[in-house]
Amino acid sequence: MATLLATRSQRATWRDYLELTKPRVVLLMLITSLVGMFLATRAGVPWTVLLFGNLGIALCAGAAAAVNHVVDRRIDALMARTHKRPLAEGRVSPGAALAFALLLAVAGTALLLAFTNELTAWLTLASLLGYAVVYTGLLKRATPQNIVIGGLAGAAPPLLGWVAVSGHLSAEPLLLVLIIFAWTPPHFWALAIHRKAEYAKVGIPMLPVTHGEPYTKLHILLYTLMLLAASLLPYAIHMSGPLYLGCALVLGGRFLHWAWALYRGSRPHAAIRTFKYSICYLFLLFIALLVDHYQSAENLLR
Repeated sequence: MATLLATRSQRATWRDYLELTKPRVVLLMLITSLVGMFLATRAGVPWTVLLFGNLGIALCAGAAAAVNHVVDRRIDALMARTHKRPLAEGRVSPGAALAFALLLAVAGTALLLAFTNELTAWLTLASLLGYAVVYTGLLKRATPQNIVIGGLAGAAPPLLGWVAVSGHLSAEPLLLVLIIFAWTPPHFWALAIHRKAEYAKVGIPMLPVTHGEPYTKLHILLYTLMLLAASLLPYAIHMSGPLYLGCALVLGGRFLHWAWALYRGSRPHAAIRTFKYSICYLFLLFIALLVDHYQSAENLLR
């Protein structure tokens, strides 16, 4: 078996290592990080911070994802969604993946220290450890609340982007963290309902497995209501204007529609449709924040 894995690992390509970083997830994180950067100032973001700051955040996020591949390689091999991942199929060895993760983490931290500030670097490192160690290594297999508690690590990018530009913490980026924190449970639990049998097969205590689908659907609805409320706070504290408020209400109303359909069982394939919409929701909500920010800045200059 070891010989087979060694032979397969020699056939690894750059695409396998790119897959270890979960590039689609990192791309969504970078969008929120970019928005955090632009929201932190009404002046332009320095190009060095824009380029190397986001690169550093991306590298650290990719490192955490690679560790996730290593820890989950055995259960990944048993799940239809993940069985073709590089470690699950043996194309990359665990040792090579960990070395790759360490390289990414060191390079990312070095870039953040060189081109942003120490606070950004340490917060990013804390986020990396939170996802790779606390969530993946401990919480994922220990509690059905794994997504709720571990969601803080995934909610950090807009805060990191803000701090990279401003150099300090404030209420505004913490609100952005709160939005993603409230978004995470309905996003992942909708997928968990869709993949309930697979999670049960590999012994991961996701909420639909431990408490059943009706209980999970109710909590998806409740967290979606919480998310809608959290998404209105930027307007409430005058961080954003009417354009963002309108977008937040429309996008949140649509999310609530899908959460209600899932709860009532009134639409076929509602779980996976809720999951897919949640991705569009987060992307569009943060784009709305960004557009509103520059529209407000333009109005102030008139």
